[in-house]
Amino acid sequence: MPTIKDVARRAGVSVTAASYALNRTGTISEETRQRVLQAAEELNYHPNAFARHLKARRSLTIGVFITRFAGAFYEEILDGIHEVILATDYELIVCPETRVERRIFTHRQVDGAIVFDTSIPNEQILRLAGPKFPIVVMDRYLENKFVFPILLDNRQGVVQAFNHLYRQGLRRLAYIAGAPDSFDNNERMQAFLNEATRHHLSLRVYPGNFTEQSGYDAARAIIADGDLPEAVFCANDQMAIGFIRAMHEHGLEAPRDIAVVGCDDIQIARYVQPPLSTIGASRREWGGTAAKWLMRYIEHEETSPPQRIPTTFIVRASSLKRPELLE
Repeated sequence: MPTIKDVARRAGVSVTAASYALNRTGTISEETRQRVLQAAEELNYHPNAFARHLKARRSLTIGVFITRFAGAFYEEILDGIHEVILATDYELIVCPETRVERRIFTHRQVDGAIVFDTSIPNEQILRLAGPKFPIVVMDRYLENKFVFPILLDNRQGVVQAFNHLYRQGLRRLAYIAGAPDSFDNNERMQAFLNEATRHHLSLRVYPGNFTEQSGYDAARAIIADGDLPEAVFCANDQMAIGFIRAMHEHGLEAPRDIAVVGCDDIQIARYVQPPLSTIGASRREWGGTAAKWLMRYIEHEETSPPQRIPTTFIVRASSLKRPELLE
């Protein structure tokens, strides 16, 4: 079996130069790099990834710490992460909120972490992150050299949704909030509030927690009050579906009585009646981007500025009171 010394000898370079070329590190000329790669191909030399990582004291494992597995929302994020990790030498551990899995995070028993779990405190993430333990966060914004936020561009989609409602002449608006500790909920609510203020509109805000039941309860409270808004923006699709269900039970229809908009574009959103207008983003891209950044840092210590995954408003029947205005 050929060794790196054989490759260096065939290419006419030092072992150090051969290592730089094969691992894409160090400062060598492109001509030298190509000569080494050609020699490696001719000798059918393949670096021993496991030995290399063992020497670097790595576990060859990435940890994903996520609130839950259930539902297409999380499944698509995990698919994007898994697709990237599958192309590497690394294994993937997906950890829900349990004491054993949390110990994996606390004791840094993986080479890096992707966090989508609001129950993990900011202080803990900032304390654990370091050059040998980079962390990608998908549910908050933290400023730290070894913590990298990969987040949705919530404002982009929310502004589009607001403009869609405003262009139809809807002025009495309500917002159904998600969980108070949710970064995405707070960004979505702030963006919607800012647009309402910019257009000199008042906005009623009702509490929720991202569950279908909380959307249902918010709708019942609004209906009981008797002063119906013209349109409601829900911080996620589950609450919007619950809201529409309560409307049906009280003889109301969307968008005839209240235009309804959700967020996340979960699979069922297009099949409910009426089909739900919502804000969508590629969750597979979101997860894949998080995994790619983490691997680039672990393997090459490469960093890049914080990134936002684009969002877009998807018009369906639940919010379309004036079809002639549909662009």
